[in-house]
Amino acid sequence: MANPMPTDVKEYVAAERDPAREPETRITGLMVQYYHVCRRELWFMSRDIDIDRETTNIQRGTHVDETSYRDSRKSFQIDGRIQLDLLDSGAVMEVKVSSALEKPARIQLLFYLWYLREIHDVEKDGVLAYPTERTREPVELNPETTAQVEETIEGILDTVAADTPPELEKKAYCDSCLYQDICWM
Repeated sequence: MANPMPTDVKEYVAAERDPAREPETRITGLMVQYYHVCRRELWFMSRDIDIDRETTNIQRGTHVDETSYRDSRKSFQIDGRIQLDLLDSGAVMEVKVSSALEKPARIQLLFYLWYLREIHDVEKDGVLAYPTERTREPVELNPETTAQVEETIEGILDTVAADTPPELEKKAYCDSCLYQDICWM
């Protein structure tokens, strides 16, 4: 039987630390990214209304992720929630095709670092990499970024718990969104 959905970060941490956990909402890195790109997209995803993963943009991102730095990183899945890559140095790496949506990518990586620290008592630094742009940036948790992650978690819990999707909000990237047919019907 699923546990009741946590309503705040403190309840979320307690639920995640419970060894017999079967949470109603499993916050993933993709949910964190969607929260900062489009909360409506997050709401659809939380209802198992999924996009076509065979599109060119999705395949390009998967290819870049799978082929970049493959000799210096190893992939791990933790608790069925997060898929992360560890560099030989021990840093957690997040690979993205482009820095066009830098904030969602950064918060996604910060969520991984936060999850490791808060749920598993493991401290790591992160690296955000854009191989097609040949750039890498260090990312680390501090009080300010921790607060951003925790605000994001609370926002995700609120969005997912809502009975209806958030209001439509036209954004620059709506025309390329794979959910546009659902949103703008």
